[in-house]
Amino acid sequence: MNNSQPAHIHDQEQIVETAISIKGMTCASCVRRVENALVKKGGVESAVVNFATHHATVRHDIALEKTQLLDAVEGAGYTAKLVENDPHAGHSASEHAEHLRVESEGELAKMRANLWISGLLTVPLVLVSMFWHPRAEWANWGLLLLGTPAIFWCGRQFYAVAAKALRHRNTTMDTLVAMGTGAAWIYSTYSLIAHRGHSHMQSEHIYYETGAVIVLLVLLGRYLEARAKSRMSDSIRKLMDLAPKEASVVNPDGSEQKMPLTQVLQDMIIRVRPGERVPVDGIVTEGESFVDESMVTGEPVPVSKKTGDSVTGGTVNDQGSFLFRATHVGSETMLAQIASMVQRAQGSRAPLQGLADKVSSVFVPTVIGIAVLTVLVYAVSGRGVEPGILAAVAVLVIACPCALGLATPTALMVGTGRGAELGILVKDGEALERAGSIKTVLLDKTGTITQGKPHLTDIVISGTWGDQEALAVAAALESQSEHPIARAVVKKAKDLALAIPQLENFEAIRGNGVKGTLSGEMAVIGKLSWVAELAAIPEDVRQTFEELESMGKTVFVLQTGVNYAVLAVSDVVGDYSAEAIRLLKQIGVEPVMVTGDNLRAAAAVANQVGVERVEAQVLPQDKAEFVRKYQVAGRVGMVGDGINDAPALAQADLGIAMGHGTDVAMETAGVTLLRSDLRGVAQAIRLARATLSTIKWNLFWAFVYNVVMIPLAALGLLSPMLAAGAMAFSSVSVILNSLRLRSFDGRTA
Repeated sequence: MNNSQPAHIHDQEQIVETAISIKGMTCASCVRRVENALVKKGGVESAVVNFATHHATVRHDIALEKTQLLDAVEGAGYTAKLVENDPHAGHSASEHAEHLRVESEGELAKMRANLWISGLLTVPLVLVSMFWHPRAEWANWGLLLLGTPAIFWCGRQFYAVAAKALRHRNTTMDTLVAMGTGAAWIYSTYSLIAHRGHSHMQSEHIYYETGAVIVLLVLLGRYLEARAKSRMSDSIRKLMDLAPKEASVVNPDGSEQKMPLTQVLQDMIIRVRPGERVPVDGIVTEGESFVDESMVTGEPVPVSKKTGDSVTGGTVNDQGSFLFRATHVGSETMLAQIASMVQRAQGSRAPLQGLADKVSSVFVPTVIGIAVLTVLVYAVSGRGVEPGILAAVAVLVIACPCALGLATPTALMVGTGRGAELGILVKDGEALERAGSIKTVLLDKTGTITQGKPHLTDIVISGTWGDQEALAVAAALESQSEHPIARAVVKKAKDLALAIPQLENFEAIRGNGVKGTLSGEMAVIGKLSWVAELAAIPEDVRQTFEELESMGKTVFVLQTGVNYAVLAVSDVVGDYSAEAIRLLKQIGVEPVMVTGDNLRAAAAVANQVGVERVEAQVLPQDKAEFVRKYQVAGRVGMVGDGINDAPALAQADLGIAMGHGTDVAMETAGVTLLRSDLRGVAQAIRLARATLSTIKWNLFWAFVYNVVMIPLAALGLLSPMLAAGAMAFSSVSVILNSLRLRSFDGRTA
């Protein structure tokens, strides 16, 4: 990444980000050239160009006119426009998805038509050249008539881009193709004219089929690339397609009207019927239903929705009809923000790409030099100019650095897209690369390892009553209290469908407990010390109280007449937390619990889930310091969900935010887990490792391919036609290797 920063840029608040769509880039060296042109502009902090998406993301001083950025790109020889000026920028997610599909199909249709014309011209060229030898002179002139449009019309894009680059004193991959095919045509035409009247000599020195086959194979390679790239953007399209195209808006007079999603405004009342998708985010105002939220939570069971509950755009109404008030519309909906985050990640760059970019920036001029040197060596050594030209053409064609340019962005696009489908949102390529090398993960306890809500976990009775009777009495006492612990008791009783008796003379004693009258008898619930002031506490009740308290639970005593009960409330461990810890250990990552709770409570939870290292009684402001402590031994990931976790998330090499957490935590983190499932941490790390492994193999084969093939071509061991086929195959193989990530499921280490 180019990060040169002019001296006059200081105030980060004055830095803005601009997205630019670029046309005309054909290889990794183009990427480097555009980035250099942008960074040279005064006021530009950084420029990142993605070869796979043909988009540039530029961070620059707010005072710098955006048109100057376009001028810089066009000055480098490419066509540019601001993404914000795209006529489809204001479309709904669904409309934008349709536009992408139509645009992609249109481009593929043009490429397919050109490919067919190229094939129809090239096939007879090859058949005549290979199977009719020596040929009649009229046949050789016929080859000129077939070869000229096959090379210059079907391959017009190569010559147009090469000419534009030449005007700007640049070279690109198209320069190599244009030089190679052009050299074959010029030499063949020279031989055709020079050996007029000597058809045998003409036949020996004509290579129109070589230029035509090179054009055909390069076009085929680009067509296959375009098809594969359209598959790589499927993840964004799938997300965008989740939103319906219309919403049923309820007017103030009670009438309803269908309205395009782009016209829906905040605070409008919308009706959702059974089977329909929720169009935007909002709050239920009337009615009840069950909504399938699996796209967000990953849970297949529909969630009950009633007045006051929130609903998310893109989720499916299972049964029942309800009205809701729109709170987030357009680009502010969760679905739009997720799609935007994925698109941003796919347009970013992993640091690994820097090596490929540096090589590509000097690659094309170096190859041209090797091609010229090849002709000279052949001529001087007595092997002949003609074999030298053919070898040089092969060098020019085989060296096209497409594979190098595609190695990183294709894997990044597929990896981050697959992550989104699994509920793993990766901020950018840098976060992905850091995730792959995490050695230690620090986990917040409350709301991360645990559910973050108090639950009644124990009820131990003493006396003549049963568990359910004791719980019903406790719920009667607590039903008039708003304390979270009281709500946990009442919830448990309701879950068991217990009949809660009517309480009289309710009285809350602040800091101690509550009391009241049930069927004429006094009942109390609260702290052991307070209840002991009102009644004699049996020894077995005291022992039970101390045992439960030693486990780090919140314990209180219930008493009425001769009956006692000890109740314990605790923040219970998440359903998948123990499995998540096991998966982290399985992939060689050490889990560490960091919590503000006391050591006893923290140790109890740690024992339940299998965490061996615990940092307890850590103040929120000190969490970042503990991250630094563990960073001494290697890269550290921090998992959290609250505002108090934000500093630690920022300090960590990789911040991982739980999807149910605050916006601050999600903004600070490099990875966000949409589903409140801690197993996603190990899954995210495995995805990062799989993506990085794919990038490394892509780069390895791209480098090896060029290192091995260029000498073979220079030595005359590789014909230009074979070189073109090999070049196309190398690019397609890189994309196909990247597409393997689409099958990643994260369930295997």
